[in-house]
Amino acid sequence: LLCSALLIGVVSSCKKDDASNPVQPTLYDSLGGTAKVADPVNPSVMIEKGRLGIRSVVDSTIFVIAGDSRINGKFSVLLAEVGSGDLSGFMDLSKELTDFFCVATGAKNFTYTGLDMMAAHDPTRNPRMNGRSSNADFDAFIEDLVAGANQNQVQANLIASIGRLVEGLRTQVVQ
Repeated sequence: LLCSALLIGVVSSCKKDDASNPVQPTLYDSLGGTAKVADPVNPSVMIEKGRLGIRSVVDSTIFVIAGDSRINGKFSVLLAEVGSGDLSGFMDLSKELTDFFCVATGAKNFTYTGLDMMAAHDPTRNPRMNGRSSNADFDAFIEDLVAGANQNQVQANLIASIGRLVEGLRTQVVQ
């Protein structure tokens, strides 16, 4: 899977070769890492700070996309569900994207079990997608992701690192 390849690339660049070359932090570590904090959605649950940060950006980005007429039509199933008060599709998408980004940024405590990027963005294999994505759609998604990250005060250098990771998915998403 592409996610595994991204994870291998992130982790392999951080391997410890010897005692004089310490392990470098992963992007996940830079996004908050494994320190536990109370989950604002469910304060009785502790969540890794990195996962909370990623989930916050994912959720903000989903809302930005919902208001973006350039690409929100790709998510008509999700928008119809949310409009009728059914948040189950939103919750599933949030969890899958959060898992994906946690693994892709180097988190060790999570697994991505969703569709590979090609299947996820192919409406013949994923009935929740309304049409194939173009390069313009992908560019709009990246802009919306940056907006979601900015809403959560993610540092510019980390946004750039996430952007490079996402750009590596373009050939999988644009079909």
